[in-house]
Amino acid sequence: MSAARTATILDRTLSGDRLSAADAVTLLEEGNLLALGAAATEIRNRKNDPSVATYIVDRNINYTNVCVYRCQFCAFYRPSADHPEAYVLSHEQIGEKIQETIDLGGTGVLLQGGVHAGLPFRFYEEMFGYIRSTFPTIHLHALSAPEVYFLQKLTKWPMRDVIARLKDAGLQSIPGGGAEILEDSVRKRIWSLTKAPTDKWIDVHETAHGLGMRTTATMMFGVGETNAQRVEHMEVVRALQDRTGGFTAWIPWTFQKENTELDGKVEEAGGFEYLKTLAVSRLFLDNIEHVQGSWVTQGPKIGQVSLSFGGDDLGSIMIEENVVYAAGARNRMSQGEMRRIISDAGYTPRQRRTLYGACQDACCRGPIPTAKAGTAGLSVLGADLDSGIASA
Repeated sequence: MSAARTATILDRTLSGDRLSAADAVTLLEEGNLLALGAAATEIRNRKNDPSVATYIVDRNINYTNVCVYRCQFCAFYRPSADHPEAYVLSHEQIGEKIQETIDLGGTGVLLQGGVHAGLPFRFYEEMFGYIRSTFPTIHLHALSAPEVYFLQKLTKWPMRDVIARLKDAGLQSIPGGGAEILEDSVRKRIWSLTKAPTDKWIDVHETAHGLGMRTTATMMFGVGETNAQRVEHMEVVRALQDRTGGFTAWIPWTFQKENTELDGKVEEAGGFEYLKTLAVSRLFLDNIEHVQGSWVTQGPKIGQVSLSFGGDDLGSIMIEENVVYAAGARNRMSQGEMRRIISDAGYTPRQRRTLYGACQDACCRGPIPTAKAGTAGLSVLGADLDSGIASA
């Protein structure tokens, strides 16, 4: 009965019917993994070039690890500026990281931090202004909904004014970080409700879209949520995309437990569950063009397989990444390795930019740069690139 039921759901979906929340839950609970993968691949190929899979060369820069919040899934934050491992990067330190990114053929930076209560609004304006004026070829994909929401509480300005000023200072797009599971009972249990309730995450992204700014949508799952709560998260994203069309990509990944308060308290999602959730999300989010596979949390092999479960992109080679690194995900990859695993999966690898061609600013109008001689073989590392700053 369950096989016939899920086959009927998939047939309707492939015929153009929008997947309901109840049907998505059924697919997560009863669907055959390979059948889900085949259906998700069919939808992926309708929305994207069936012969190509993309990736990006960029860098995650965490400008501070100080955070006022105590999310149970986070191993990166330090509780105060007085902590011996606390840091705030200087403009010069940020500049060194960006220059190395450019030398490696990179086109963007993802700049995020903890929510540092001691940093005034002008800190962000000055940081963004420095980056945009010093590195005009780099796309600035920065902050997260909790960071922006905190700035709105700090300034007491309307959300539109906060984001407009950040945009004027140089912010070009906003990542989907801080979403975790967009269902407030889950957020309360894992201590992320106070940093950004679901309606505030929506407010940040919807306001940014209204200002002509593109953002991404993410989901971190495997923190003890139900399948219905995962689908509720997807419903939030799909409804907002219906209203604005502002999301460029959907990026789900799995919780990593090492050094976190949730270690031993929840059952992590493994590769099977990851691929099933990825495939169902591709089917459910019929209004989002790009879906990114998470080799960073699942490893290169499952990342490669994700291209057969709805993924059309494998994200960044991760010149630097500190947050999931601190929680035990220490997978690393060079550009050559990225191109190889995409080719071995049967696709032509293509380097992309942050917004998949949606950015019309000067940073994204020129050709994608090639790595400078002598840099292409550099190791791609994580937190130890910051050995002089912090070992998170």
